[in-house]
Parts: sequence; C-alpha cells; structure tokens
Amino acid sequence: MEQNILSMENITKVYPNGFVANKGVNFSVHEGEIHALVGENGAGKSTLMKMLFGSEKPDEGRILLHGKEIQIDNPTVAIQYGIGMVHQHFMLVPSLSVADNLVIGMEPKKKGLYDVAKAEEITREAAQKYNLLVDPQAKVVDLSVGLKQKVEILKALVRGAKILILDEPTAVLTPQETKELFVELKHLKTQGYTVVFISHKLNEVKELCDRVTVLRAGRSIGMANVADVSQQDISRMMVGRDVRLDIEKDKPHPGDTVLKVSHINKVNALGKQVLKDVSFSLPHGVILGIAGVEGNGQSEISEIISGMDRSFDGEAEINGKSIRNMTVRQVRESGVAHISEDRMTYGIVGDGTIAENIISDRYYKKEFQKGPLLDQKKIDEMVDDLIEKFNIKCDGKDQPIRMLSGGNMQKVVAAREFTNHADLIIANQPTRGIDIGASMFLRNKLVELRDAGAAVLLISADLSEVMEVSDRLIVMSGGRISAYFEDASEVTEEDMGLYMLGLKQMTPEEIRRASS
Repeated sequence: MEQNILSMENITKVYPNGFVANKGVNFSVHEGEIHALVGENGAGKSTLMKMLFGSEKPDEGRILLHGKEIQIDNPTVAIQYGIGMVHQHFMLVPSLSVADNLVIGMEPKKKGLYDVAKAEEITREAAQKYNLLVDPQAKVVDLSVGLKQKVEILKALVRGAKILILDEPTAVLTPQETKELFVELKHLKTQGYTVVFISHKLNEVKELCDRVTVLRAGRSIGMANVADVSQQDISRMMVGRDVRLDIEKDKPHPGDTVLKVSHINKVNALGKQVLKDVSFSLPHGVILGIAGVEGNGQSEISEIISGMDRSFDGEAEINGKSIRNMTVRQVRESGVAHISEDRMTYGIVGDGTIAENIISDRYYKKEFQKGPLLDQKKIDEMVDDLIEKFNIKCDGKDQPIRMLSGGNMQKVVAAREFTNHADLIIANQPTRGIDIGASMFLRNKLVELRDAGAAVLLISADLSEVMEVSDRLIVMSGGRISAYFEDASEVTEEDMGLYMLGLKQMTPEEIRRASS
C-alpha cells in the first residue's frame, strides 16, 4: 500500500466575515503521483492550497509531512519543506532575463557582486535536468505564455520543491503547449516529484492524473482513482447533480450582416501595434468564435466593437452604421450587448444590489418609468423572473452582488446582457473562472440566442469552448487573423494550436475566400 507523503486532516478555514471556505477537509497525496484537485468555483480549492503553501492559516486541523505534523506559517517555510506553488497569474519580472528571475532571492555572488554567468549556468543545468528547456538569456517580456510557465516551475524546483502545486496551469496554453507541459509533468513524476493539479478541465484530469479529490461547498466529497471514474462521474461529484457536458445545436441559419469590421489597425499606449489590418463580418443567426493565445488582439477587438475604445484606424459598423463616434450607450442602443472579460471592473457595480446591476442598462427607458419615478413593481417582477430563469443562487434581489460567487455574478451579468434584445452579443471570456454547471448553462444560452436570430461574437481562451460553441472561427496571432474557418467543426485542436502559435498562416487570399 502506498504511503501518503503529505496529508491535510480536518482543515477548517473561516474568514472574519463568517464565510466558511473549508470545513473539515481531508486531502492527501502519494509520493510520485499527479493528483487532481477539482471543484466548482468557490468550492475551496485555492484556499486549501494557500494554506498548504503558507499564504493562509487554517483555523482547525493539521498538516502532516512524512507522517510528522508541521506548521507552515508562510511561503518561505513551505519552500523549506519542499512545497512549491505556481500561481495562475505568473509572478515574474518582465524586464529581467530568465536566469535573473530564476535566482531572485538566491543570487549567486562572485567577489561580492551578482554572478550573471553562474545564474545562467544554474538555469541551463536545471532546464536540462527537469526537461523544461528555456533560454537563460531571454527576457521574460519576450517569452510565450508556455515558456513563462516553465520558468515559474523551474523557480520552484531550483528552490528544492518536491511537491508542486499548479493552479489552472493550462488555462491559457495552446494544445501544443499543453501537450508539452504534460510530457514535462510526467517526466517529473518519474523522478519522484509529486504534482497537485488544480483544473476545471476534466478531460485533462483524465489524461494526466492518477487520482482526483473533489471539493464541493468547502467540504471534501471524495477521492477516486482517475482510471475508475468518468468525466460525468467527476462532474456529478463536483455539483451534486448530473450536468450535460455537450452542446446541443443545429446548423446555423445566417441572416443579414450585423457586424462589419474593415481594415482595423491599432497601436497601444506603449507604441506596439496590437491589431494589424483586421477585417471580418458577422450575420444574424451565427456564432463567430475568436481563438488565440491571450494578448494577440482579441481584447482590443472586443473593446473597439463595444464602444469602449475609439482610438483605432479602420471601420466598425453595426447594422450598417459606423460606431466610431458613438458613446458606449449609443453603441448599446444600436443593438449591442457586451459581457466584458473583466466583470469586476466593467461588468458589475460591486456594492450595488443584484436588481440595480440588472436594470443598469434599462432603468432610463419608458417601459420602466411611472411618471417621474421608476416603476418599482415592474422592475421587481422582471428581476425576480430573471433570478429564477438564470438560476442565480442568492438571498434575494436586494443582496449586494459582491456577496455572490463568481459564477453567480456572471449569471447576473448574463441575465442583463442576454435580455436586452440585442442584435449582437459580444461574449468575452464568458465562462472564465466559473464552475462547470454555470459554464454549460451560459454556453447553451448563447446557442439559444443564436437560434433566436442574434449574432454572437465569442472570444475565449478556452479552446474546447470556442470550438464547441462556435459556428465559424477566426484564429488570431500577433494581432492578425491567421486563419478563418467557415465551419468550426472541420478544424482540429492540433491545427488550431498551430495557427494560434503562428506556425501556420493562411494567406490573405485564403482568408478572404473562406470568409466570403
């Protein structure tokens, strides 16, 4: 019988506001295994791992390493015990080289000065040993997301980590980068390292991991050998009910053109050209997906079309009208709804109630007014109806939206944006960071809106999402459209990844022909 290298027993964490993040959680890993930790958004995964890494302290319970109880007061202590963590948002200094980043805090010295050559030697040796090949002299700012992640993993390993916690490590990787990462993690496993793999992607859990622990509502629901359970079994454990993991949709029936983007170029505040001659159109009744590694122009397109950014060259038209000089409200009034990738900044007012957030785009319209005042009865009826239809888990419409989980916040945003009778819905990362149940609900809603005649522009870093939900696909690389597919079902993930990485590129003529 395999022995646990590390155990967390009866871990409880309650925050000062009374929120119970973890309640009596048990979690253990074997030496030399890849162990998945899964659960809905808000299930307590990150809090549990923060306590293991010393960023948080448990109120109850204990942590055992090789059978002996240990106290982890901060990340420095965790590293001393051989526990490392790679966060979803990388903690690298962009202006420094790979070697400089790798040795921060443990810089080699020669005659009292920083020894650059030694730092590069340490980096080369570590890269070779762990099969995580990086250029020691490369500036981090110039690296791809996949290479930055390798540097983060190497940082933990050179500091002596034997247990490696990876938080959503494939969230922004291409299929090729994901495949490469899995090879590297399996290589670490053969060397006796233990990996805790936090993920929402159950297909990756099945492909990579040995065992899986499921958390739900702050409690441990169970642990299983991955070979003994299906994706459906795991999702049922995560949400407590059956969840459909597929999208049901008929072929699209395109109508008149809603959105036309012509030769858009944009230079950002740093002087970098982030959009290069981007042109495409989108008709009623079609979902057009935009795929690409983050930072390749997708966000800029979303901001331009939604009216948030007017500093661009080229033209964008909604229903035949230029939006260049329109305010955000005028763009919305012309038939555009927008789910922003940053819901906390642009999607909601945190201190506002659920009701206030839902009516924020329509309170001024005649149908919600009664003389000089708002028709509160009509507003209340509408909001209560949307809370029910969108399955928003809350204490009522007057609850501050900041008190909701991320998934329920996103449902409030969707309830507002999906019910304003828009011709064009811009959905930018609509399911990022939310659980599988809420994700499938929102994806199916997008298909319903398409079937009702809306045009949907779906921008997503989740490749499986953008491929499954979309009817047509654009791939972006380096601010350009690198490929266009009239039928999203005809392209493979492998090809998508090559276009995303810029290793394949359609000619302008091929793109024009495919999109005509």
